[in-house]
Amino acid sequence: MRRKERPLTVHHLNQLLLVCSLVLLVAVAAVRISSRSGLPSLLLYLGIGIAMGQDGIGDVHFDNAELTQVIGYAALVVILAEGGLGTKWKEIRPALPAAAVLSTVGVAISVGVTAAGAHYLVGLEWRQALIIGAVVSSTDAAAVFSVLRKVPLPSRVTGVLEAESGFNDAPVVILVVAFSTAGPVDDWYLLIGKIALELAIGAAIGIAVGWLGAYGLRHVALPASGLYPIAVMAIAVTAYAAGAMAHGSGFLAVYLAAMVLGNARLPHWPATRGFAEGLGWLAQIGMFVLLGLLVTPHDLLDDTWPAIVIGLVLTVVARPLEVVLSLLPFRVPWQEKALLSWAGLRGAVPIILATIPMVNGVEDSQRIFNIVFVLVVVYTLIQGPTLPWMARKLRLGDSSEAADLGVESAPLERLQGHLLSVAIPTGSRMHGVEVAELRLPTGSAVTLVVREGESFVPLPTTVLRRGDELLVVATDPVRDAAEKRLRAVGHGGKLASWLGTDGEKHQS
Repeated sequence: MRRKERPLTVHHLNQLLLVCSLVLLVAVAAVRISSRSGLPSLLLYLGIGIAMGQDGIGDVHFDNAELTQVIGYAALVVILAEGGLGTKWKEIRPALPAAAVLSTVGVAISVGVTAAGAHYLVGLEWRQALIIGAVVSSTDAAAVFSVLRKVPLPSRVTGVLEAESGFNDAPVVILVVAFSTAGPVDDWYLLIGKIALELAIGAAIGIAVGWLGAYGLRHVALPASGLYPIAVMAIAVTAYAAGAMAHGSGFLAVYLAAMVLGNARLPHWPATRGFAEGLGWLAQIGMFVLLGLLVTPHDLLDDTWPAIVIGLVLTVVARPLEVVLSLLPFRVPWQEKALLSWAGLRGAVPIILATIPMVNGVEDSQRIFNIVFVLVVVYTLIQGPTLPWMARKLRLGDSSEAADLGVESAPLERLQGHLLSVAIPTGSRMHGVEVAELRLPTGSAVTLVVREGESFVPLPTTVLRRGDELLVVATDPVRDAAEKRLRAVGHGGKLASWLGTDGEKHQS
């Protein structure tokens, strides 16, 4: 007799909300643990999912790879958007050529070397070996910077790592889909042409959508400040959808659109950045917990040694070879090459991409997923805690750079001006500068200073201190010049213009 389904009630909804809130609270606590231990938080989130799964205390049976892939893609869009919004064009611009080569030529080298190791050392068929080689060739900046945030690096290194992680998802996804499709794999030159076309379409759409969105947000005053973060994320997601529907790379489109938006000096930017970071954390938590639910721990034992062998080939041979050969045309010191080689952490993307062959019904796809899962966990445990140590040993820590100002802008549409809220952080060289020494352009002025919870109208001789918050009013024509001057003083102090500091961070 067929069991009668019980309707969903408010009581069931309350239970679901309670479970979800508890998971989120535990995951937020895991962020604190990861920051103290130096481990990327992805491992703790995966652990939560495994603990809730069928081999854990939750005994939740979940095996829907297709749903996991869809939710994973959605989470990746949010994570890439958050990463693009936080990418500074001034830091990433000099690193673009090197990152572009690493994301294309480097990916090809990594796929080939890793696939050869999987085929000859582990005994996988070539299709399965190529899928694994492609899946694990995508790096994850979130995993890298979660353990490097206490070690300030030269901007060229951070720029290469950020750009590479944002760019290499697109060609890797194309390769994994191509290798996972039934029938013979396309010839290499057809794959190269397809990758180039999709990247070009995605880049064009991403830049166009980002520029149009930034122009609109800067010239239209929304009725509430809380609408700006929502609008920014909506524009970034639109770029992904438009790129994917145009048969381009939606992942590259969303990253570039978000990067354009993040460097456009939009109104209420700190609030937008905080909102995006919160969404990014939420996407990571949900994605990793779901991936932890999908895996069956007792099935991983047989694939542990193959994963370790393939990971060893990837970490010791493929990644260093990829970095060395890709950066041959560039003058990169060997210390930076060494750190870039070791900093190729794998995170969420490879595990999500490992669901593609499962959905497409590729032979031994469950084994591919298990190998990738073990590889990511084991080598993140090895590489993550040692990255700060290696950066210090290679003498790549750079603590001499002054902290950047936090500048928030709100348009005053009817008054044809802008109100800039400026926070002076610890380490800013604006500390000790008098208001008159800011030498702001005509049409702008410091109207209010908030210090230790008390506000006052400053005099030209008022000395600014770290921790102060300034309100600066600027007319439309001089708004950008005023912010540029404020950032210049923040980096170079009162003598910024004579020392050659123009508001941009110089490369080391």
